[in-house]
Amino acid sequence: MEHYIIYILPLFGILSLLFTYVKSNWISKQDPGTEKMVRISGYIAEGAMAFLRAEYKVLAIFVTLVAILLAVTANMKEDSHPLVAVSFILGAFSSALAGYIGMKAATKANVRTTHAARKSIGAALNIAFTGGTVMGLGVVGLGVLGLGMLLALYSQMWLTPDVFSDKALLATATSKVITVITGFSFGASSIALFARVGGGIYTKAADVGADLVGKVEAGIPEDHPLNPATIADNVGDNVGDVAGMGADLFESYVGAIVGTMVLGAAFIPISQGFQSILMVWVQYCCHYQLQLLEL
Repeated sequence: MEHYIIYILPLFGILSLLFTYVKSNWISKQDPGTEKMVRISGYIAEGAMAFLRAEYKVLAIFVTLVAILLAVTANMKEDSHPLVAVSFILGAFSSALAGYIGMKAATKANVRTTHAARKSIGAALNIAFTGGTVMGLGVVGLGVLGLGMLLALYSQMWLTPDVFSDKALLATATSKVITVITGFSFGASSIALFARVGGGIYTKAADVGADLVGKVEAGIPEDHPLNPATIADNVGDNVGDVAGMGADLFESYVGAIVGTMVLGAAFIPISQGFQSILMVWVQYCCHYQLQLLEL
């Protein structure tokens, strides 16, 4: 029975991403406000996308080099496998995608929340909360989908029926599955580090530039849209506090799941180690279903 549960797990991730898509479309249909509001928000969204493209190009080189290093070193260990590089790349990609999804939702929700606040606080709160929902469910969906797919793939490769009859083979196979899956969490962490710090440095530099040049030298009021550094400051807020935070949350979420799997396999008897891993997933998926019902 437990073997069939493995293949059901990725479906929860797909369900979450579908819900994210629906909520994102709802935000897009809301009124963005006046022509001036649309123009300024367009500048911010364009700048945020340009920053992410530049950042992800550099991170792609870093991820490729580390993946090659992981594949080479893993080939020298009995309890690992070169496929850990695939897990690492998939984790890095999912982390970057989680930040991208959150940033796209934020740049659309920001101006619509502002315009809705001119009518009522309730309408503004609804749009703002929905924008945050897109980020949260995107993180959960990508985490469950990525880890669920890897668990199903690696279990089919190494946790074959004949392995369960031998405790030594079962221990080795379980250790290999968890070790290779850990690469997914490692990849997510690597992207979160650069995305969070890089965006933070950018927004602080833009904020200082806006204050020094705009207010002191040019005499432009603070946060005035005619000051280019003010636009850059808002771009930094999106790429650091939204895209960076999305990657950071994804890393924390995935790390919590993988860490619980490691503890379950380490402290529960070998004969029940695989069942303990599935128990972790069942608990996470049940909690996730309750979250969807609340929304």
